[in-house]
Amino acid sequence: MLQNIPVVKPGIIAVSRDCFPIALSQARRAAIVKAYGEGLYECPVTVENEKDALKAVEDVRAAGCNALVVFLGNFGPETPETLIAQRFEGPCMYVAAAEGDGDMINGRGDAYCGLLNCSYNLGMRHLSAYIPEAPVGTAEEIAQRIRGFLPVARAIIGVKNLKIITFGPRPQDFFACNAPIRGLYELGVEIEENSELDLLVSFKEHEGDPRIDEVCRDMAAQMGEGAYYEDLNRRMAQFELTLLDWAENHKGARQYVAFANKCWPAFPSQFGFEPCYVNSRLAGRGIPVACEVDIYGALSEYIGLCVTGDAVTLLDINNTVPAYIYDEDIKGKYDYRLSDTFMGFHCGNTPECKLCQSRAVKYQLIQHRLLEPEGSEPDFTRGTLEGDIAASDITFYRLQCDSEGVLRAYVAQGEVLDVATRSFGGIGVFAIPEMGRFYRHVLVGKRYPHHGAVAFHHVGAALFEVFKFLGVQDIAYNRPASLPYPTENPFA
Repeated sequence: MLQNIPVVKPGIIAVSRDCFPIALSQARRAAIVKAYGEGLYECPVTVENEKDALKAVEDVRAAGCNALVVFLGNFGPETPETLIAQRFEGPCMYVAAAEGDGDMINGRGDAYCGLLNCSYNLGMRHLSAYIPEAPVGTAEEIAQRIRGFLPVARAIIGVKNLKIITFGPRPQDFFACNAPIRGLYELGVEIEENSELDLLVSFKEHEGDPRIDEVCRDMAAQMGEGAYYEDLNRRMAQFELTLLDWAENHKGARQYVAFANKCWPAFPSQFGFEPCYVNSRLAGRGIPVACEVDIYGALSEYIGLCVTGDAVTLLDINNTVPAYIYDEDIKGKYDYRLSDTFMGFHCGNTPECKLCQSRAVKYQLIQHRLLEPEGSEPDFTRGTLEGDIAASDITFYRLQCDSEGVLRAYVAQGEVLDVATRSFGGIGVFAIPEMGRFYRHVLVGKRYPHHGAVAFHHVGAALFEVFKFLGVQDIAYNRPASLPYPTENPFA
């Protein structure tokens, strides 16, 4: 059960322009509530004027609502209906009624027209609101739009109540992980930056913690016999408790937490293990831990966590798929070209639930080469969770603050193929339509870092709406071949 994300409690407020029958908005609101079913609070105040707007906001607030649907059952009053978004603390969705009640004389609401003025007024007041792709509809259609709003609302509420906790300066030469924190404050995210020494001190204070045995038993049950290093479990359990306690004690005024921690080169020799498996366990329970102090990676993971309600991961957009693997296992079996494929990799931070059954706790081969004597058995470089990532639909995405302090994002849907990687680490064969062009003209062309967040569902539509709501102006995606990128050479 993920407990590090909000529970959305939506409410609906109907608005009515005073020269239209108020009963029209009220009846159409009731029809939406009936079509939606349980879980949608129906505000009894129908808003015709500014005082009604204040009463309605107080009512939904008292009912515990943290997300709102503002429904134009008829044309709607521009000022009062936009004051709702101004006064309400959570995300607001605006939708309007389609005609079809039978009476086109006294029963025509003109909400199709009214929503135009509503949108104009929201812009005049610089208010953010969610307006779906098809914002005018019948009761059943609006109920479906509300269900689509919930993951967007969950992410917006989560971001506004998130603290990202970091340990360690971002690694030298990993400039991709160095990004201005200004963008976090613009989004309403808090950040707490700490030293690796702070983490080491807290880790030592947890030595002998009476909860360690229970965590060790849970690790053993999760991995199964022969899939973990028994002599490492106590140290890793001690570290897990260190992070969990730090999160609880350092939330401050925020409700939700994500980490962005330095994991090399000093960490393994000083703590005695690699942190990857512990990081994967926290990610699996809804607390993302981004590698290499990647603060926007942590933020991206958290947004995907909120949208899906499921575990996510952070991977390097790492290497091409060799032609022999493509020829043996992909060509003729999947409708992808070689240039549509790549391998996503990290040392071992992907949650166990997203890996194939052959997964196991192993050692970090690259770190072993670098940090331990040549020819020696792995010691403190052990602790990665390795295995091929299981076949799944995926959305690859990232929210980033560039060197100029401007927020930008990308979203691309694809899948993890059921193809053996023949490699090491937490790794999978990914396929995204037109990945080659997307790689060149978005990832390279717009200077994105090598880390991408992965949600294990097709949630591009929801992520796109989240980024729009957050005010991101540049949201890139993997364009089809028929739609060239602005930087794409038409003569190439």
